[in-house]
Amino acid sequence: MNRLFLILIISHCIIITKAQEVIPLYAGNIPGAKPTPSDYIENTEVRANGTLSITKVSIPTLTAFEAPKDIATGTAVIICPGGGYGALAFSHEGIDVAKRFNAIGITAFVLKYRLPSDQIMAEKTYGPLQDAQQAIYLVRKKARKYGIKKNKIGIMGFSAGGHFASTLITHYHDIKIADPEKIDLRPDFGILVYPVISFEESVHTGTMKNLLGDYPTDSLKHYFSANKNINRKSPPVFFVHAKDDNAVPYANSILMHDALKSHGISSEVYLYEKGGHGFGLINKTSDVDWFNLMASWLKKQKY
Repeated sequence: MNRLFLILIISHCIIITKAQEVIPLYAGNIPGAKPTPSDYIENTEVRANGTLSITKVSIPTLTAFEAPKDIATGTAVIICPGGGYGALAFSHEGIDVAKRFNAIGITAFVLKYRLPSDQIMAEKTYGPLQDAQQAIYLVRKKARKYGIKKNKIGIMGFSAGGHFASTLITHYHDIKIADPEKIDLRPDFGILVYPVISFEESVHTGTMKNLLGDYPTDSLKHYFSANKNINRKSPPVFFVHAKDDNAVPYANSILMHDALKSHGISSEVYLYEKGGHGFGLINKTSDVDWFNLMASWLKKQKY
């Protein structure tokens, strides 16, 4: 790729981000964090396909994209980019998606979460769940500031970000953060796009290894398989997947969808025939816009 073109893309993404409020996820010390080694430096780069990728995140943040006041619905969503728990696809699974939500009156927060690492976390396996709980804690706590209704806050995730989001959907009650106000950490809805769900069936081994290590116990694999941890209080979820996804089989979405339905919880799945993995907002193999389908589903759910 042309060097000037790379510089222009990076500059464009930085300008977009700087136009928004960037909120530290934690006000003080990050619970469970180790001192960050001097060579553990956050890195932002543009990949060959023009998308923005972030690695070695040690200081998590939320970037706020407020909906225009004249069309704001009071609904908000926390967006979790994917990247196998090794990177964050911050533009096409984050910033771009937030702007689409703004266009339909929904305020969005793109979460730059810590990637599990023994270098910066005392217990890397639970670090992502901690950041997910802190994100919804913070958004709900600041709801009035952003014109958000506290009972209209959802979470969305792509790929491993979908696993991240599904872990909050199922383990919001297993409190890993300080919550002195007893704020409800349950998301009101979920949106999972080609998500990693199960560490017991149709496993994406790279995601599991990055989160749980080389030799995870059966109990850990079960805990982090969202389909095995659904209960009657789990929120409704909308899924998007492609049948030819060879990275994360679409069986992952079906497993959790079926588990939700078996508990009487509203769930909907849209499956593309083709599209592979990582297509973000636009599946170039189809004229169907999954985002519009998801927006219609949100209306039906009164969000």
